Amino acid sequence: KKQSQTQILFDFTMKLATVLIAATVGSAAAFTAPSVVSQRVATSTARFMSDEEEEAPAVEEVAPAAAAAPSYTCISKDEILASPNTIEFGSVWDPLGLAEWGSDETLAWFRHSEVKHGRIAMAAFVGWCVVGAGIRLPGELAYGLKFADISGKGLDAWDAVPGWGKAQLLLLAGLIEFHDEIFFKLKDTHYLRGGTPGKNMVPGLYDPLGLHKNKSEEAKARGRDVEIKNGRLAMIGIAGFYFASTIPGSVPALIDV
Repeated sequence: KKQSQTQILFDFTMKLATVLIAATVGSAAAFTAPSVVSQRVATSTARFMSDEEEEAPAVEEVAPAAAAAPSYTCISKDEILASPNTIEFGSVWDPLGLAEWGSDETLAWFRHSEVKHGRIAMAAFVGWCVVGAGIRLPGELAYGLKFADISGKGLDAWDAVPGWGKAQLLLLAGLIEFHDEIFFKLKDTHYLRGGTPGKNMVPGLYDPLGLHKNKSEEAKARGRDVEIKNGRLAMIGIAGFYFASTIPGSVPALIDV
């Protein structure tokens, strides 16, 4: 009888130890891969099983599947080079061979940057022409400084903008970049995941007038292609204005800009 009580006490102690070990291992599951935890629990429990429990068929636990990492689905370089959209020249214009640099994501980043720089250049080109023609906005540019008080044009007009005004422009550009890369990085609409380059920088800014709302996909693709080409011309144009303004005679067609 004494031996039977000792056996019962021993079995109870072993089962209690099994529960404690399983609980301890389970508490560490948050810091260990699921498959590793399952193997450790099964191994630790098997060491303290009684003869009767060993005869029971083991139930294999299936570890939960790990969350799939976000994958990029941007268009590949081969697709871009094979299908130049609506470019009239018959092939992709890439004299520097940028399409061969890096991965598909690198090329998507190049395309996104080209769209943004083209838009900035188009706005700068129009602004340079408007200010050069003597047209000024109403109201004040800063406290005590009206737009009409700026007599210069081109770079002289830019130099007349107070430092805090320039800082606000840089801050706005930084916030747009932050919003685009942080809030849309893991979304399918991001330009590295198959989205349209330049579309999600600020909600409503891509097409504030709704001009593309009722257009077909072919018309939208045509419009994006036209935008890229106009942006390229604007980048060349604003560069010409800059050099003509800083280096007299460098651009013969531009004398007083």
